[in-house]
Amino acid sequence: MPTQKRQDRIARILNTLQLTHGATIRELAESLDVSEMTIRRDLELLSGDSKVRLVHAGAILAEGTVVGSRSAFSLSDGTTAGAEERMRIGRKAASLIEAGDVAIIDSGSTTEWLARAIPPELPVTILCFALNILLEAGRGAGRTVVFAGGALRDETLVFQSPEGVSLVRRYRANKAFLSAGGVSEKLGVTCIDAAEAELKKAAVASSQTRILLADSRKFGRVKPAWFADLSEFDAIITDPGISLDYVEIVRKLGIALHVV
Repeated sequence: MPTQKRQDRIARILNTLQLTHGATIRELAESLDVSEMTIRRDLELLSGDSKVRLVHAGAILAEGTVVGSRSAFSLSDGTTAGAEERMRIGRKAASLIEAGDVAIIDSGSTTEWLARAIPPELPVTILCFALNILLEAGRGAGRTVVFAGGALRDETLVFQSPEGVSLVRRYRANKAFLSAGGVSEKLGVTCIDAAEAELKKAAVASSQTRILLADSRKFGRVKPAWFADLSEFDAIITDPGISLDYVEIVRKLGIALHVV
């Protein structure tokens, strides 16, 4: 039987994973002020009880584990299919951000992982137009955050308005991190919402380097609203599930491919 002290620590681990939708062993150890070995043992116990799923250097909640209610201001549900892949993609994207960057961060659950993984002390400027990205971007003391507002879409947490699109078009960024619902060689990079596509088009037009964050399930899919050709991207971050056909397509286009 776990001691009361360990039970309290495990409860805090589960609460942390519910709030953050995933954390590394180091992050949990620092948060709870214990050793990484202690956290590793706790996670192994929780994994044995099917409450968490161990991932590379950390953990996410297992499907069906409920600890309180999920935040209405987050899309990065750690229990859904592909959660681990999206977390890795987002964190890899965050590693590409450097001090002094002006970065546009698109809406979505993968980009939420990106915004969460940016070191809080890193001096960067972030332009965004989704509520979950705004909340994560605003946590860093060294950041400047520019927000394009409008009417909130509950299902995507995106604020949409002509004024917001205009603001993004007037801005200039050296990096833009875009998400997508579909990635096709012939029909381009697409999303499900035409109004959101206008914000994405503006981000593509206003940025020097365009980086696409897309898990392997998105390749070969087509959604209704086009916002860019695949060739317009300078880099793609995805997971090892990407097909060899699309690996070859991306390389022929001269796009840097990061598989994480």
